[in-house]
Amino acid sequence: MLLQRRQLLTAAARTGLAATALALGLPHAAQAQPAYTVSAQQLHDMLAQKFPRTVPLAGLLDLTLQAPRLRLLPAVNRLGATMDVEAAGPALRRSHPGSFDVEFALRYEASDRTLRAHQLRLGRLELAGLKPSATELLNAYAPVLAEQSLREVVLHQLRPQDTALLDGLGLEPGPITVTEKGLSVAFVRKPG
Repeated sequence: MLLQRRQLLTAAARTGLAATALALGLPHAAQAQPAYTVSAQQLHDMLAQKFPRTVPLAGLLDLTLQAPRLRLLPAVNRLGATMDVEAAGPALRRSHPGSFDVEFALRYEASDRTLRAHQLRLGRLELAGLKPSATELLNAYAPVLAEQSLREVVLHQLRPQDTALLDGLGLEPGPITVTEKGLSVAFVRKPG
C-alpha cells in the first residue's frame, strides 16, 4: 500500500512537471513523461490468483496449467513464462506431468484499466512418459492451447485512483516497457 501511494505521488509530481511543460509550450522532447510502475512481485501475485487453469483440448484431454514462473525480457520488451502442466483425459492412459513455455508482449485495455498478455510466441510443450509421436501431435496443437489458456490473461489492473489525476489532465496509459525490475507504463496525451 505504501509503495502504491509512493508511485501515485511520483506520478503526480511528474504529471505536474508535464502539465507545466505543456502550459509553457515546451517541445515534446523536453516534457517529463509520467509513468506507473508494476513490480515483478506484483505481476507474480496477480497471476497466482488466476491459476491453476484447466484447458480442454477437443474432448481428448485436459491440460491443467499451474501458475507461471515469469521472466522479464527487457531486451525484447516482452515477458516469458514457464508453467508446470498436467495432461489427463480419454486419449491418455494416465496423467502426465510436464511443462509449457510461452513468451508474450503486453497491451493496455482501457475498458477495465488492465495490462493483458498478447502477441504470444510458443515454446514447446513437454510431457513426461509420452511417445515422441504423441508429443509432436500435442505440440501441433500448442498454438491453440496458448490462445485458449493465455490470450488476454490480465497481468495487472490499475485502480481508478491510479489514473484519476492523470485522466483529469487528459492523459492515459500508453506504451508499456519491460524493465529489469518489472513494468513501466508511460502516460501519454489522449487522442483528440
